[in-house]
Amino acid sequence: MEYKDTLQLPKTSFPMRANLPQKEPEILRYWQEIGLEAYISEERANSPKKVLHDGPPYANGEIHVGTALNKILKDCIVKYWTMQGYQSPFKPGWDTHGLPIEHRVFTELGDKSKKMDKMEIRKACQAYAKKYVDLQREEFIRLGIRGKWADPYLTFLPAYEAGVYEVFRELVKKGNVYRSKKVVHWCYSCETALAEAEIEYAEDTSDSIYVKFALEGAENTYIVIWTTTPWTLPANLAIAVHPDFDYAYVDIDGETWVLAEKLVEPLMKKTNRSRYRVLRTVKGTQLENKRARHPFIDRDSLIVLADYVDLETGSGCVHTAPGHGQEDYLTGLKYGLDIYSPVNSQGKFTEDVKDYEGQFIFSANPAIVQHLKESGHLIWSEKYKHPYPHCWRCKKPVLFRATEQWFIRVDGDDLREKALDQIDHVHWVPDWGKNRILAMVRDRPDWCISRQRVWGIPIPAFFCQSCGNTVMTEETISHLIPIVEREGTDVWFEQPPESLLPEGFRCPYCGGKNLKKEEDILDVWIDSGSSFESVMAADPELGFPAELYLEGSDQHRGWFQSSLFLSVAKRGIAPYKEVVTHGFIRDGKGIKMSKSLGNVIVPHEVYDKYGAEILRLWTATADYRNDINLSMDIILQQVDVYKKIRNTMRFLLGNLSDFVPERETVPYDRLSSFDRWALSRLNDLVETVTESFDTFEFYKGIQTINKFVISDLSAVYLDILKDRLYVEGKDSPVRKSGQTVLLEILKTLTLLLAPILTFTSEEVYQFFPAALKQKKTIQAESWPIRHPEWKGNHIGSNGLTLNQKWERLLELRERVNASLESVRTAGVIGHSLDASVSISVKDPELYRLLQEEHAFLSDFFIVSECKTTFVENADSPLEIGVQRAQGAKCQRCWKYDLKIGEDQIHPDICPRCAQIIRQQTYANRLT
Repeated sequence: MEYKDTLQLPKTSFPMRANLPQKEPEILRYWQEIGLEAYISEERANSPKKVLHDGPPYANGEIHVGTALNKILKDCIVKYWTMQGYQSPFKPGWDTHGLPIEHRVFTELGDKSKKMDKMEIRKACQAYAKKYVDLQREEFIRLGIRGKWADPYLTFLPAYEAGVYEVFRELVKKGNVYRSKKVVHWCYSCETALAEAEIEYAEDTSDSIYVKFALEGAENTYIVIWTTTPWTLPANLAIAVHPDFDYAYVDIDGETWVLAEKLVEPLMKKTNRSRYRVLRTVKGTQLENKRARHPFIDRDSLIVLADYVDLETGSGCVHTAPGHGQEDYLTGLKYGLDIYSPVNSQGKFTEDVKDYEGQFIFSANPAIVQHLKESGHLIWSEKYKHPYPHCWRCKKPVLFRATEQWFIRVDGDDLREKALDQIDHVHWVPDWGKNRILAMVRDRPDWCISRQRVWGIPIPAFFCQSCGNTVMTEETISHLIPIVEREGTDVWFEQPPESLLPEGFRCPYCGGKNLKKEEDILDVWIDSGSSFESVMAADPELGFPAELYLEGSDQHRGWFQSSLFLSVAKRGIAPYKEVVTHGFIRDGKGIKMSKSLGNVIVPHEVYDKYGAEILRLWTATADYRNDINLSMDIILQQVDVYKKIRNTMRFLLGNLSDFVPERETVPYDRLSSFDRWALSRLNDLVETVTESFDTFEFYKGIQTINKFVISDLSAVYLDILKDRLYVEGKDSPVRKSGQTVLLEILKTLTLLLAPILTFTSEEVYQFFPAALKQKKTIQAESWPIRHPEWKGNHIGSNGLTLNQKWERLLELRERVNASLESVRTAGVIGHSLDASVSISVKDPELYRLLQEEHAFLSDFFIVSECKTTFVENADSPLEIGVQRAQGAKCQRCWKYDLKIGEDQIHPDICPRCAQIIRQQTYANRLT
């Protein structure tokens, strides 16, 4: 007889090989067929809301692994909230305006772009943005991200742009917007002003020089300045000293130098001068309003006072160019100096600097240093490494340059204080994020919001050609908003001013009718920062404020901050209740990814070969609050983790193929003690994973699931259960008890993994028994509930709780397994079923537990026989003996039994198996 046919072996068409690159697109098509987003929306129509607002990625190029991680994290949260019963719509968006797109379009068009007008450039930019919105959308969908992909928000859409103007109107109304000639970060390559959030610092090497300016009215007397930007010397109008510092007049080789007393000795050492003498000292206040002669330009420089002068390095006398430095600018205003900036938009000297006209400023540094050397004004020159600001888009060094720009006054209408107050009302994860944004908001200057570009939302201001005043009022913006809502901001570039202003509008200052449109556009951080208004507040399904914003940690200075200021200005509160940040992606060695280093991993390289599920699993296993490492070796590690999970799911499905839940489920109180222990562990799993997911610590949840799968299921419960599942009769009560628990494990494990392994959980769900599959998709199912009655805290007749009992027995099992392994290594046995185990215990409590489960012990230890004895006076508290089992090996269950051969019909199997076969044969006849 073929005994294999009498076993209840696992049966399932759920494939062992995942074949994810082919399977995932099939599941995506299924979701499309059922109208996933609309179906979920309908299922949760009457539920409370929890909305995660998507920070818009830039519509430029393919997505990178950082973008993938960001969207996957968001998707995990949205799907978790949905399964918890919340209405959690996810509306993805894209940031579509700005310089990078404009720059790429110019690069692609080449010389052709020089002949294009503004509208032609804007149309080309919009087409470029649309192209990459479509490309990135397909990539996000391929990652399994659920969202309103047919209706995303795009910052170039008319309704969105109108929302930006709604926010901007409020700022204008409250007096927060002004225009002024100020020193701003200027990118000569992009030819535009930059805000603080658009600046990155990188190490540069500059010329560090000490220069002497001749003091007027004092023969052979010079004040010594220090600078690392020689190119700004043509714009020098002043020299700043500290009012409270002591300044020394120092005799050096017949000349008198003036510098801070505490910096005399360091400078002398640096310049190798040992023969010098301090003649006298004066306070900085005594130098105020003296004049010094510029070393190579025919003008004087005023000596002024400033508290920011320090004694860390240099001379204590600070070169001051009001048109090329923030502090210089403020000092210049204080002393009524010209805000002089003889540098054009391309970073070249203007005709105001005759000797260097047309020269690029950084290229002029060596010539200026040489000029100073030849004229005898250079004291010392050396190379100096220091952090220097760079444009975050083109990566070129920037300069400070005084130009007419638009600003948001962050202290106007107490905006800064209101923003600081709102930070306290937001939950920040990690918690250091709060202090970081507090410091940034507390210290930030006024926000430069104008950009000298074409592709963006125009600043809705007009200039009166009669009186020269700027016109931008609540009235003019209110009139413009419905026009833009209908036609978009292209109308600003296509229509004359009178078409954009109220009928009969005149300049409020002089009554003039000749008005000219502003040509600058808004900073793109105004665009994206207004999404709370254009997206959240504008859509009743989403609502304001959002439950959560989640982005990279660089957004404390970017989107989190711009959104905060604009939301507080418009609506009085922060646009988010909670903010979560993640780190950046590095390679397997912790090195920043770079194309030049060849260590970049592109998402499609992973999902084309291994499946998007592996990227999702990697995301969930990472402690994303810090920087995260990624390499192909790390990906392969996740492949192994995934295989273990999938094989477990397949085992569960295979052993439930003949289980009918609605009529075969065993009540909890009739389950075996060991089965109830398994449910207790399952309940603990639900509690731990839920707590982890509640705080978005998916890595903790996944670690717990992995441990449960490997330690509780594979190594213990499922291993022990196999005899019951395979060998016992199909309808055996003990088998149904085990299957009842397996069904709970399958259902619970699949649901717990659903937010993360979104494809695999859907695939498993389609194999669920019909009674369990109530929805079209697992994403509409409810999160597993906790069962207090499963906790196993009830104290039994043995004086122990269920968990305490099995904890002791499992500890003993580890000892038994160790003994079995020793005997196996010695060659006495092969499989553990070849063994007979004898256990002698001194502890009466442990012995009672062994007696309580006596009939189960051989299955528990997976041996053919287990004998226990109580030895009260034993020398050792526990003795475990292992020997080869006696009798013959049952050809059906593989256990050894002395009675094999006694059954004439089935002489090669044990009495238990013979009885099971007879019962099955009888049952088959009845059916």
